[in-house]
Amino acid sequence: MPAGRRVALITGASRGIGRATALRLARDGAAVIVNYRRNEAAAADTVAAITALGAEAIPVRADLEDGDQIASMFGAVRARFGRLDVLVANAAATSFRPLLETKPHNVTRTFGITVNGFLRCVQEAATLMVDGGAVVTVSGFDTLRVLPGHGTLAAAKAALDTLVRYLAVELAPRRIRVNGVNPGYVETDSARMYAGTEYESRVRGEWIAATPLGRLGTPEDVANVIAFLCSAEADFICGQTLVVDGGRTLW
Repeated sequence: MPAGRRVALITGASRGIGRATALRLARDGAAVIVNYRRNEAAAADTVAAITALGAEAIPVRADLEDGDQIASMFGAVRARFGRLDVLVANAAATSFRPLLETKPHNVTRTFGITVNGFLRCVQEAATLMVDGGAVVTVSGFDTLRVLPGHGTLAAAKAALDTLVRYLAVELAPRRIRVNGVNPGYVETDSARMYAGTEYESRVRGEWIAATPLGRLGTPEDVANVIAFLCSAEADFICGQTLVVDGGRTLW
C-alpha cells in the first residue's frame, strides 16, 4: 500500500449511505474495508465500484451483534493493512413497530448492533489507530423528531449520540476524533421500505415540502459530510453530531 494512503472501514457499506461513503473515501484516496452482514453480492458490487476508481478495497463479512465476528473483522484489517485511520459506523437494523408491540428480541438486536457493536468496533479500531484517526457515526432524524414505529431505533441512536461525546473525550488524547452525522430524510432503500407503498404517491412529496431546501437528501450528501469529518480540515471538530437535513429541523 502506498505510503500515506489512509485505511477506512465502513460498517454496512454495501448500500445506501454506507456505499456512498465508501466510494467517496475511495475517491479521496483511501483503501476501504467494505463491511456487510448478509448481502455478499451488493458488497462485491461496492468493491468493484471502488476498484474501478483505482482504489483498493476488500469485503469483510461480520455481524455486529457477534463479538467474535467483530474481532475477526479487525484481525483481517490488521493482517492486510497493519493499521486503521477511519471508522464509519453506519450499520443499523431494527423492527419498525410501536413500542407497545416491540418484542424483547427487537430491542436486543437493535441495541446489539447500534450500541454494543459500535462500542466493540471502537475498542478494536483504537488499537489500530496508532497515528490517530477519525470515527464517525451515522445517527438518525428519529432522535430529533418522533416518527411512528421508530421508538426502539431512535433510543439506540440517541445512545449512540451520547457515546460520541464520551468517546470523543476519552480518545482525544490519542488524537482520535469522534463525531457523528444526523441525516434528515434521505432517499435510500430503508426510507422506501419504511414509507411503504405510499412513498412515491404521497410520502416523498410531503417530505420534500417539509424541507426548506426543497429536495430530499441523497446518500452522497451525507457521505460528503462524513468525508469532511474524516479530513484534516475538520481537525478541531470533536464530539459533535452534525445535522445534515436540508433545514428540515428548522420548521
